[in-house]
Amino acid sequence: MAERVRQLVAPAYLFLCLILGGSAQGAWSNMGLQLIGLALIGWAALERPAQALARPARQLLWLGGIALLWIGLQLVPLPQPLWASIGPRADLAQGYALLGLAPGAMPLSVAPHETLATVLTLIPPLALYLAIERLHAYRAAFLVAALVAGTVSGIALGALQVASPNPESSPFYLYPDVNFGQATGFFANANHMASLLLATLPFLAALAASARASGRQQAFAVTIAAATLALLVAVGVVLTGSLAAHLLVIPVAAASGLILLKTSAMVRRGLIVVAGLALIGGVAALNSTAIGGGRIGADAAESVQSRQEILAITGRAVSAYMPFGSGLGTFRPVYDSFENPNRVTTTYSTHAHNDYAEIALELGVPGILLMLLFLLWWSKAAVESWRSPEAQPYVRAAVVASAAILAHSLVDFPLRTAAISSVFAMCLAFLADRVKSDPLEPSELRTTRHLSLD
Repeated sequence: MAERVRQLVAPAYLFLCLILGGSAQGAWSNMGLQLIGLALIGWAALERPAQALARPARQLLWLGGIALLWIGLQLVPLPQPLWASIGPRADLAQGYALLGLAPGAMPLSVAPHETLATVLTLIPPLALYLAIERLHAYRAAFLVAALVAGTVSGIALGALQVASPNPESSPFYLYPDVNFGQATGFFANANHMASLLLATLPFLAALAASARASGRQQAFAVTIAAATLALLVAVGVVLTGSLAAHLLVIPVAAASGLILLKTSAMVRRGLIVVAGLALIGGVAALNSTAIGGGRIGADAAESVQSRQEILAITGRAVSAYMPFGSGLGTFRPVYDSFENPNRVTTTYSTHAHNDYAEIALELGVPGILLMLLFLLWWSKAAVESWRSPEAQPYVRAAVVASAAILAHSLVDFPLRTAAISSVFAMCLAFLADRVKSDPLEPSELRTTRHLSLD
């Protein structure tokens, strides 16, 4: 009984992240997730694991530890003369002087309070990763059930949102600043809801593929359930009105087919080529479209709606703040200082709509190197997961889901929410322990089927 309760810890926390962590606007809900996450991290630190972590899991923790160390160094106060000599901080020092202020020692981060606030947002994904990898407080089937339950709940809420006669006064939208008229579910941004839908699709294919180990009747029932849920996800994609979802669902569906279908090597290579080309084409099309645009090539009404202009301004800021970066979470104040004053309106950019560029700005050369090392780790894990005959369908689904999130991050910032970052952490945990990942026994399949249909 105690072991079964333990196995529900990570799935329950994932579900909470999905329904409470959809936007930074939910200050109290995010604080609750962070407090629970701190408890899980403390538990993981005190727990003596029954077995050593797999090498990929240790490598990923080392990368995360180095990243946290660099963020911590960005908060270390530096002598005023040294601080003022680093990049655009001389302009900030001049501003202090004009105000008659002597700030004294200052850290590399130009907005240390924002850096600290952003560090707190890293707690949920880290806590979920440790709950899976170190505490083993999960079963793969239960995690997928939690993911599906959170997604279905979001689609149901999204349907109520879209059906509202007056969206801006609808009680079904959970945040004051949302994409009114679109299905956002538990998110504020319809594109982030789209990320969740895309990440869920390959796990539905894995659910059907894993059922093959059971009897024919049970496998048929699970396959029908997974197909029904996949159709529901398709409905959710339409309801979001997200161009990102419409363009990226094609490569995600093609890659999900590789999990489910037993095909020849030639067909598999063909599906991989189709998925890859569709992914590249989708990202390129999104990059040429205005933020909030409903069609490919839609023009930007304002500078803050143009992805190309935001990226160009971010690029100038990146160059100015090299090599140390401006500090984690400082994008908005830094970006504002590089905008053309003649084009400034009441609308502003909260993020770069390209997480890679934003990390380069905030963390500098160390951040870029860490990104490259992570992508190298991910690529190696993804290739080995597909080649290994021991890899479970859920592990291969984690490859597709994480790839979709990484691709979407080229044109948006889904990982800045606790919900999507936790799904991503689950995927990384599966990849880090891909061989020993929770074996799918018939009893688990029965549990998964019941939980998924609830």
